[in-house]
Amino acid sequence: MEPSVHRVRPVHRVVVLALAGLLPFELGIPHRIFGRAKDPAGRPLYEILTCGLAAGRVPTDADFDIHVEHGPELLATADTVVVPASYELGPVHDEGRLTPELAAALAHIRPGTRLVSICTGGYVLAAAGFLDGRRATTHWSAAGHFQQTFPAVLVDPDVLYTDDGDVLTSAGVAAGIDLCLHIVRRDHGAAVANDVARRTVVPPHREGGQAQFIERPVPQPQRSATTAARAWVLDRLHEPLRLTDLARQEAMSVRTFTRRFREESGLSPGEWIVGQRVERARALLEQTDLPMEHVAREAGFGTAQSLRKHVQAALGVSPTAYRRTFRAAAPGATLPSPDGTSDAAGSVH
Repeated sequence: MEPSVHRVRPVHRVVVLALAGLLPFELGIPHRIFGRAKDPAGRPLYEILTCGLAAGRVPTDADFDIHVEHGPELLATADTVVVPASYELGPVHDEGRLTPELAAALAHIRPGTRLVSICTGGYVLAAAGFLDGRRATTHWSAAGHFQQTFPAVLVDPDVLYTDDGDVLTSAGVAAGIDLCLHIVRRDHGAAVANDVARRTVVPPHREGGQAQFIERPVPQPQRSATTAARAWVLDRLHEPLRLTDLARQEAMSVRTFTRRFREESGLSPGEWIVGQRVERARALLEQTDLPMEHVAREAGFGTAQSLRKHVQAALGVSPTAYRRTFRAAAPGATLPSPDGTSDAAGSVH
């Protein structure tokens, strides 16, 4: 029996639209990430359900099919709709137009519902006109075709995901994990998202864009990495940090260390450190009542003015506004947040 459109729900409902030819891995991402999000009492913060264009069998790109219990009417009950990738989008991919069946399904979505796509699921949102005039991304290998097919969409091929408020898109495959974690973080804060990431055994926030994962000549094997230096930094974010000290942790010259750090993270050491300091500040703003000067010192920015500058650049709001909005709206806050790449920039200091 279909859940009632009008019943009162204590949690945010996420409905995943399963289309023929879907990728099982990406279908499972919303269930895994949103399904692990709990409040301090251990209660689920999301309800995750799956529907198809009709209830019943949905073929996948693997050697098995799935069975969904709900038809497209379930979309009318969603607070968030997620469209994973499919390899059988037909005219949606080839001509940029919806099939009558898909258009009828999407018509069930209520105005104001948050829309999310994973990888080529963005073609569905674009064909429906939801992405016109908005930033969006998709798998790097499809970005050119995506832009050509949907010229009204502002395609950014170099990010892991985009956040345009009520419409969010991700690049390929694992970037869907990054986007869903970002949504959990935006809704319920860093502590909840970090707990989900820890249980899923993935990084809570992945820096860099998908451009760094595009096929390129394989570098020569390296005897050292920069993992130890990054771990050393995370224990000392509140202290002045010099590039020479980081390089010393790996027994490298500054030049070699900087080159290898960028190869591994997609960022310069300075950009990465600023990003980590913003994350530390974000957690302190969410979880404590510390004065701004204290937050600035604990996060390694030194002064409230420096804190304000970097938080504004990365999150789009001042530290005071971030704290006020989060405290006023949590749980279920909707906060201005960065894209899947770090917008923070700066030098090691």
